[in-house]
Amino acid sequence: MAAGAPRIFVSHLSGVAVFDPTGDQVGRVRDLVVMLRVGRRPPRLLGLVVELSTRRRIFLPMTRVTSIESGQVITTGVLNVRRFEQRPTERLVFGELFDRRVTLVETGEEVTVLDVSVQQLPARRDWEIDRAFVRKGRKSGAPFRRNRGETLTVEWSAVTGFSLEEHGQGAENLLATFEQLRPADLANVLHHLSPKRRAEVAAALDDDRLADVLEELPEDDQIEILGKLQGERAADVLEAMDPDDAADLLAELPEEEQERLLSLMQPADAADMRRLMSYEEHTAGGLMTTEPIVLRPDATVADALARVRNRDLSPALAAQVYVCRPPDETPTGKYLGTVHFQRLLRDPPYTLVSSILDDDLQPLTPDATLPVIAGFFATYDMVAAPVVDDGGALLGAVTVDDVLDHMLPEDWRETEFHLEDEAGEAADEGAATHGT
Repeated sequence: MAAGAPRIFVSHLSGVAVFDPTGDQVGRVRDLVVMLRVGRRPPRLLGLVVELSTRRRIFLPMTRVTSIESGQVITTGVLNVRRFEQRPTERLVFGELFDRRVTLVETGEEVTVLDVSVQQLPARRDWEIDRAFVRKGRKSGAPFRRNRGETLTVEWSAVTGFSLEEHGQGAENLLATFEQLRPADLANVLHHLSPKRRAEVAAALDDDRLADVLEELPEDDQIEILGKLQGERAADVLEAMDPDDAADLLAELPEEEQERLLSLMQPADAADMRRLMSYEEHTAGGLMTTEPIVLRPDATVADALARVRNRDLSPALAAQVYVCRPPDETPTGKYLGTVHFQRLLRDPPYTLVSSILDDDLQPLTPDATLPVIAGFFATYDMVAAPVVDDGGALLGAVTVDDVLDHMLPEDWRETEFHLEDEAGEAADEGAATHGT
């Protein structure tokens, strides 16, 4: 949802049908999962507990929810069907927040929570619980039907009794302290924590956040953290990582462990991992991601811009789209050319992407070496480049950040030049508070 999205009271979501992009129902909403924060900051909505037709309950991250409207939830279609298991830092809205006794900050009165509302933050993909619908005067143990106390809707900050305590909450408080850090900065914080504390914080992060952080950590830390996650959780995190980064991490593990984790992953994701691991590490095939933006020749500029707007894409991947014959998934049909983002902004929405192709540049081959790739980016001022096989199929795309990762010294992540002052202060404060 965009800025100005309507407020949704979560009681209206109970039992609501969940659909994939084609309109097929995949299940129904049974609860919402939130992460509480220090003080009276609104909780972050992590995702939904969805019950499938098989009665299995799974977790649907909010990053895979495209809309909530008209009594239905629409998803991206990508579902992890492993059974939902609540983590220590998570709270269930229906199961744990409803009927809870809290206190109004202004008057000190005790009230009972009947409902809460959620809203998507402007210009961000994050969702928060922003308000609570409460009832005054309920006596302990009295059923709702006999309660005639006054009801009112208040801001989340107007009540107390929900949020984490300032001390004694283990990794929860440390996690809340570092919540606003960028993944690279949080990775730097984790790197300097003790192994025990690092494992606690990693276990408390949701899959997408942990995946982003792992991509920024030194190899030794990645292996250590992945090794301390339970098997299915480790597979979930690998699936949430960029395919090229996940393949690099898997390649560092013993072969037996590789196969165990690959067997736990979704078949399509596991196939991508195996394909990437078949290439030499410092080649275009080893560096590429298998998930660039691929469009058919009859797609329009409007279609391309809609794909570019995906918040999960890195700026480099969103800089251009690749036009190919079907199939659309890598390896694709014949690669026809590239359309750059700036060109998309200059042409009318109805223009076919096939009419504005840049097909002059030769794409990279999967065995292109790192110096060749770097020279390509420098010569043509590119931030991403297609990788095409001998048969003309698009295999993936290499981005400039992947090139830099492999050209910098191995210990470059030890340098703290990229941290903002407040990030460093937060790390010091967190370490002092938690004895790390």
